[in-house]
Amino acid sequence: MPAADTGASTIVDADAIAVPSSDSRMTPGGPGYRRMSLALFLAGVATFALLYSTQALLPLVSAGFGVTASAASWTVSAATGGLALFVLPMSALSERFGRRTVMTASLAIAVAVGLLVPFAPSLGALIVLRAVQGAALAGLPASATAYLAEEVSPKALITAIGLFVAGNSVGGMSGRVITGWVAQEWGWRVSVGTVGVIALVCAVAFRLLLPAPRNFRPGSLRPRVLARTVRDHLANPLLRRLYAIGALFMTVFGGVYTVIGYRLTAEPFGLPQGIIGSIFLVYLVGTVSASTAGRLVGRLGRRGALYLAAGTTTAGLLLSLASSLPLVLLGLVLITAGFFAGHAVASSAVSHTAKQGRAQASALYQSAYYIGSSAGSALGAMAFHSGGWSGTVGLGVLAVLGVLTITVFGSRAARVERRLATA
Repeated sequence: MPAADTGASTIVDADAIAVPSSDSRMTPGGPGYRRMSLALFLAGVATFALLYSTQALLPLVSAGFGVTASAASWTVSAATGGLALFVLPMSALSERFGRRTVMTASLAIAVAVGLLVPFAPSLGALIVLRAVQGAALAGLPASATAYLAEEVSPKALITAIGLFVAGNSVGGMSGRVITGWVAQEWGWRVSVGTVGVIALVCAVAFRLLLPAPRNFRPGSLRPRVLARTVRDHLANPLLRRLYAIGALFMTVFGGVYTVIGYRLTAEPFGLPQGIIGSIFLVYLVGTVSASTAGRLVGRLGRRGALYLAAGTTTAGLLLSLASSLPLVLLGLVLITAGFFAGHAVASSAVSHTAKQGRAQASALYQSAYYIGSSAGSALGAMAFHSGGWSGTVGLGVLAVLGVLTITVFGSRAARVERRLATA
C-alpha cells in the first residue's frame, strides 16, 4: 500500500504499467467508477480483517489449546509469511490471467479457509489453515493497484488507491476490534467465524460490483525475465537497505501488537478481551503519521525522516515499560506513529529508486515487509515467553538500532558517491 495501512503494504506503480488511451478509463462521476471504488474498498476490508483475525485473540488461543504465547503467535506469522512468499508469484499470475480473475480467486480461497478456521481441531491445523489463507491473500496487493492503474484515469488514480488503502485500514483495525468484543462473549472460534462471514459478504459484493476490465492485455509468464529483474533489484544497495528497513520496522510492530494482549490481560492491568481488541484503534494514529511523512521528507530529507521515525518508535518502546496504563497507551501511540511514518518513507522511496521493473521492486518490498511481520510475531512472542514484556521491548529496540545503523551507513555511502561524482 502506499504510505501506510494497518496491515499491509501496497505500493503504486502506475508508471510501470502500459495502458491505452485514457478515454477508456474510469473517472470520478463516470460510469463504473463508484462501483469500482466500493468494490476495492470492500476487498481491502476483507483482506486485512482475515489476515490479522487471530492477532487480538492470541491469549484466548493460548488458553484454548494450552500452549505458550510463542506457539500461538504462529497463527499470525504463518498468515503473513504465506503472503510474503506468494506476492511475487501472484503478481506474475495476474499478468497472465487478469487482475480481476486473480483477486476473485484469492478472496474466494481465503474466505473458504476463513470459514474452516473456527473448526481447527489443533493448533497445528490452525497454523496450516492460516498459512494457506495468507498465501491466497497475496493475490490482492499483487493485483489491485495494477487494476487501478489500467482502468482509472491518471488524475483519479491516487484517489482511487486511497479508497483501497482506506479499506485495508478499516479491515485491519475493525477485524481486531470486532474479534475482541465477540470473543469476550462467545470465545475465539465464534470470533474468527464472524470475521469469515463478514469477509464472505465483502467478497460477494466485490465480485458483483467490480467492473470488467477493459484495458487489460495478458502477458506471458516469463520466469527468466522475472528472475533477472528480481536479481537486478537485489543487487541495488539502496533497494536492499530500503527492504531491510521495512522488514525491521515491521519486526517491531508485529512483535508489539502480537504480544500486547498477553501483557494487558495480566496484572497489574487485567483488562477484558473486548477492551484489548479496542486498543487497536490506536492504528488511527498511523493514518495521521503516514499522511505527514511527505512533509517530513520535504523538511528533513528521507534519512532525517527515518531518524525521527526510529527515535519516536524507540521512545514508545521505552515508555511502554511503565506499569501505568495511560503511559503504556501513550507508548503504543508513539510506536504506531513512528512505525507508520518509517514505513511510508521507506515504501515510497522504493518506487522512486527503481527506474525499471517497479512492480517487482514493490513486490520485493512487500515480501520483506511481511517477512518482518512474520518474524516479529514469532520472535516477539518468544522474547515475551522468556523475558516478559521487557524481552519484547528489547527485541524491538534491537530492530530499531538496525534501522539506525542502515540509515547511517546509507548516509555515509551517499557522501562517498557525491565526493566521487565531483572528483
